Amino acid sequence: MSEAALLDIADLNAWYSESHILHGMDLHVREGEVVSLLGRNGVGKTTTLRAIVGMLVRRGGSVRLRGTELVGLPSYRIARLGIGFCPEDRGIFAGLSVEENLLLPPVVGADPMPVDEIHRMFPNLIDRRHARGDKLSGGEQQMLAIGRLLRTGARLLLLDEPTEGLAPVVVERIGKALAELKRSRYTILLVEQNLRFAAAIADRHYIVEHGRVIDEIAAGEFAAARHKLNTYLGV
Repeated sequence: MSEAALLDIADLNAWYSESHILHGMDLHVREGEVVSLLGRNGVGKTTTLRAIVGMLVRRGGSVRLRGTELVGLPSYRIARLGIGFCPEDRGIFAGLSVEENLLLPPVVGADPMPVDEIHRMFPNLIDRRHARGDKLSGGEQQMLAIGRLLRTGARLLLLDEPTEGLAPVVVERIGKALAELKRSRYTILLVEQNLRFAAAIADRHYIVEHGRVIDEIAAGEFAAARHKLNTYLGV
C-alpha cells in the first residue's frame, strides 16, 4: 500500500460483460486530498469510480480503503465504509422534493452534514426545497446530488463529471464547495473534463489511457505540463 494512502488501487481490472475496460489501474489517494482522473472519453475513468464501489462491473485486482479489501464486497457494504458516489447522471429521485432527497439518504458515517449546512453551501436549494427533482435545473440537480452525499456522512467522495454542461456561475459555486470540503479534510476523487476546474481544485492528476494510468502530474507541475496534457487529451 502507498504510504499514508486512504484509498489504494493496484492492478485493477474491470469488465462490462465480456468487454475488458480497465487493464491494471494503479493509483492512490491520501486522506484530505483532491485527486482528478483526466483522459479522453471512453478510456475508463468512469469505470474506475464504478469499480471502486462495485457497481455494474466485474472486478479483479485490489481496491483497499484504510487497508480493507473492497473487491469481492457488495456495493451496499462498500458504501457503509464511508464512500459516497455521485454518478454523471446525478441519480437524484426525480419524483421527490429537494428536501425529501436530502432527508432520505442513510447515514454511513459518523458525521453527516446537517441540512442547514448544505443550504449554506448551496443557497439555491433553500428556495427550491419544495421543488421536485425533475423540475430543477442541471446545476441545481448537481448541487442536490453533492448535498445528498454529504448527508450520508461519507468522507470519501467519488464525483463523476460534476461540472459537465453547467453554467460558469454554477461551476464556480461547486468549485467553492469542493474547496471548502477539502479544507474540512474530506477526500475527493473526481473525473473531470474541465481542465481549468481540475487544476484549481486538485492536488494531483492521474492521466488515464486505455484503461490504465500512464502519468501522474502534481498540482505544482500542472502549468508546465500543459503541452503534455494537450497531447494526452487531444485538446
